[in-house]
Amino acid sequence: MSFKYLFWDLDGTLTESGPGIKNCVRYALKAFGIEETDEKKLDLFIGPPLLDSFQNLYGFSEEDSRKAMKIYRERFGVTGLFENSVYPGIIETLAALKADGKKLYVATGKPEIYMFRILEHYGLAPYFEFAGGSDTDETRSHKDEIIDYVVRESHLEKARDAGEILMIGDRKHDIIGAHKNNIKCCAVKWGYGSQEEFEENGADFIISAPSDVKSIEGVSKAQTDF
Repeated sequence: MSFKYLFWDLDGTLTESGPGIKNCVRYALKAFGIEETDEKKLDLFIGPPLLDSFQNLYGFSEEDSRKAMKIYRERFGVTGLFENSVYPGIIETLAALKADGKKLYVATGKPEIYMFRILEHYGLAPYFEFAGGSDTDETRSHKDEIIDYVVRESHLEKARDAGEILMIGDRKHDIIGAHKNNIKCCAVKWGYGSQEEFEENGADFIISAPSDVKSIEGVSKAQTDF
């Protein structure tokens, strides 16, 4: 098995974005009179669409979820997006993969208006052929929609059909979204997902460090753990 095209999630995969996201969620919840101190509950906001998270985790109506999302973005667009850091080994891995002729892409649920700023700010942009995220009105927010968008915008339909694309991410949404597009997914242990989450959702590969991506070449056994 050889993957020429590697799709990377952003939050929890390329960057440790948890502090910024959680601080902004707290900021939004406070406007509704909620003081959240449960870090594990706040971790659940990293990965899924914001609109879904406010509804599913706090029982907000769609109207209140949209209000919360607007308040969240008031802080995130100024401060939250830079309460962030690139995971150790990411830059070196991206450089090595690009030198080996791999084509790299970003497929993230983060709105593109923030995604581009983050990629530029942390020096990640030069490694990617194309980066796709969600739109601010949440009409393209689920991971399968975003992956399909990146495929289509990059004219990779034939590569998808040939099994040459690999999605790399840290949550079940990456696995589910990839599989809906008939793409294999590599789950990463350094983000916000768990081994149990990966196995339950059928991750094709599970790795412990960014450099392990290179070890996937030639491996065909599902659920391989590096």
